[in-house]
Amino acid sequence: MTRRRLVVLAGPTAVGKGTVAARVRQQHPEILVSVSATTRPPRPGEVDGEDYVFLTPAEFARRQASGEFLETAVVHGRASYGTLRAPVEAALEAGRPVLLEIDLQGARQVRQSMPGALFVFLAPPSWDELVRRLTGRGTESPAEQRARLETARVELAAAAEFDVTIVNDEVERAAAQLVSLIDP
Repeated sequence: MTRRRLVVLAGPTAVGKGTVAARVRQQHPEILVSVSATTRPPRPGEVDGEDYVFLTPAEFARRQASGEFLETAVVHGRASYGTLRAPVEAALEAGRPVLLEIDLQGARQVRQSMPGALFVFLAPPSWDELVRRLTGRGTESPAEQRARLETARVELAAAAEFDVTIVNDEVERAAAQLVSLIDP
């Protein structure tokens, strides 16, 4: 597999995309791990600008209309998410590798605009483990959990659209596999 400077990481809800991306950020500061913008409220302990850029729906819509996003999506039918274009383009122009941690809808948009990227699907070791991770976080209501699991079934079915699949059965191993795909 050819290593690439721009790598897109996607997968179903609760698979650990954020955890794996955070491990990459922590161990490889030379890689820009993009910080997505969202209209959802912060979860306990999340920091604006580090975990997500938290925007009001009006601010998100304004920035979207002005072309500031590389990709956007409404996830789980509730909140908007997107990747701000400027930091990604600046890092790539400077020769710095970039990791986008985004959802399936966003990955499909990036494939259209940046087809030279490497697309990596992060999969759970099993459906039961995915359910355990989602319910174990305790950050969503039962209704939100059901909605996320319905979305996860659709997302899992899209794995074949990706160049590489990494099973997240152990964060350290999954992060190391991901880094091995990134061109320094």
